[in-house]
Amino acid sequence: MAEKRDFYEVLGVGRNASDDEIKKSYRKLAKKYHPDLNPGNKDTEAKFKEVNEAYEVLSDKSKKANYDKFGHAGVDPSYSSGRGGSYSYSGSNPFGQDFDLGDIFNSFFGGFEGFGGRASGRYSQNSPKRGSDTETVINISFEEAAKGCTKEITYQRTDVCSECKGTGAKSGTSPKTCPTCGGAGQVTVSQKTPFGIMQTTRTCDRCKGTGKVITDPCRVCRGQGRIRSSKTVEINIPAGVDNEQVLNVKGHGNAGTNGGSFGDLHVYVNVNHHPIFKRKGNDIICEIPLTFTQAALGADVIVPTLDGRVEYHVHEGTQPGDVFRLKGKGIPYIHGRGRGDQFVKVNVEIPRGLSYEQKEALQKFDAITGEKNYQKRKGFFDKIRELFE
Repeated sequence: MAEKRDFYEVLGVGRNASDDEIKKSYRKLAKKYHPDLNPGNKDTEAKFKEVNEAYEVLSDKSKKANYDKFGHAGVDPSYSSGRGGSYSYSGSNPFGQDFDLGDIFNSFFGGFEGFGGRASGRYSQNSPKRGSDTETVINISFEEAAKGCTKEITYQRTDVCSECKGTGAKSGTSPKTCPTCGGAGQVTVSQKTPFGIMQTTRTCDRCKGTGKVITDPCRVCRGQGRIRSSKTVEINIPAGVDNEQVLNVKGHGNAGTNGGSFGDLHVYVNVNHHPIFKRKGNDIICEIPLTFTQAALGADVIVPTLDGRVEYHVHEGTQPGDVFRLKGKGIPYIHGRGRGDQFVKVNVEIPRGLSYEQKEALQKFDAITGEKNYQKRKGFFDKIRELFE
């Protein structure tokens, strides 16, 4: 089997990374390599699957603990790198024998959850466990985000193996009681310590605490009881959703174990840019070009909105940069009532490529136009005179 990359290396985080750091790195890489953003690219598709597999393990405390201690073999018993998978420390002590730091902790404290151990008799690997959450990205248009829509999305998740129904055993067979621990999932180990012979209880290495072993594994899932599969689900995107918001689809995440419920699906929304509109909160901002004549004399102009084109009267003497408001023409408040407004900024366009007659007409117009017609210009030169006189 080809050697897998270290999951921490895949996500680009250190071994002491917090849950938030792991999640943040995963989201960034999942968006970068998502198949929807890289159609037909087999390389990014493979990286997307690798990133999802790494996050599925490192976001699950139990799997992460096994991975930290045993490497890939701790989360995939069929995996073998040929060099051992344990990350636990083992070395020579003053008494000339090998020891494991986890055993020393267990010797003195009897096993506890604070250091990744397990309180004896209080927890069973066979207890139902909810599946972990999974994530995907969806791209929608500006209008779909504003008005809401229904979308079908296809994503990868861990599912119960349909061949063995989650048992991990070949069809027609079933897991057997572990001969090492007798089905208890734990074994008692005697160990020489500086204080004499001490007994500790630890998770059975053979069955990994389940109390069962699979002698004839399922050919589909290779004894895991779960497989990666492609899932398609239809989701409702509410009106007013914004870029990078997260929609939670309950019960569509990864399958649980031992009859546990499915996790949730987190959908990260990516809203495409609009050629005319920009969003600020629940308001929409756009610009419209006016001719010099329209701005000077006033005019009825057509303004685009999410609801279609509307007519608006621009008043006489409108200046470049003036803004007018169309009330209630903005983005709906998500899961609420009402909408934001639309703000329209005026951009007065200066004509180019004028003919001789056009230039002559403008010169005549300028000759009969006084300072009183240019309030900003008059105010500017008044300030200059005050400054230098």
